Amino acid sequence: MTSLITGPDGRARCAWAGTDDEYCRYHDEEWGTPLHGDRALFEKMSLEGFQAGLSWITILRKRPRFREVFEGFDPAAVAQFDETDVERLMTDAGIIRNRAKIEAAIGNARLVRTMADGELDELMWSFAPPASDSRPAEFAEVPAVTPESTALSKELRRRGFRFVGPTTMYALMQSTGMVDDHVAGCWRA
Repeated sequence: MTSLITGPDGRARCAWAGTDDEYCRYHDEEWGTPLHGDRALFEKMSLEGFQAGLSWITILRKRPRFREVFEGFDPAAVAQFDETDVERLMTDAGIIRNRAKIEAAIGNARLVRTMADGELDELMWSFAPPASDSRPAEFAEVPAVTPESTALSKELRRRGFRFVGPTTMYALMQSTGMVDDHVAGCWRA
């Protein structure tokens, strides 16, 4: 598989973006762009957890509804969800209806609420590897797990967070710009 694809706009992109408009927009505007803030990182953590076992495009297409039913991923609001909310969410076809993932998002929100303002951001970014001038020549060189994502996962699990495995945390690191895995030749590289 080639690591680059040229879109209708003539730009070379990481091939995983394909030609889907939403995927291309996500690739061009979000993926690999540094993201900070407890609410924003809680949203990414939650969505990456919901993505486990599914394709990211599924999550992107459902993200507007996720944001609506999860109160904009405000940890304070989500932390107040109870069993009635779990049941409501389990009937909403606009999101991923997986009880364990829904309950994990709520439980994770409760844990974020016990942290000082900015602490989640500081914690997550403390595991970002040093910036590098080198980049993968092809997507096959991009790892699924790194020592940093494993360490972040371990620390989050130690604190009680769920659906934060090493692969999920590496995907979060990529999506939040903690690492930049745009392949050489990509216009974002």
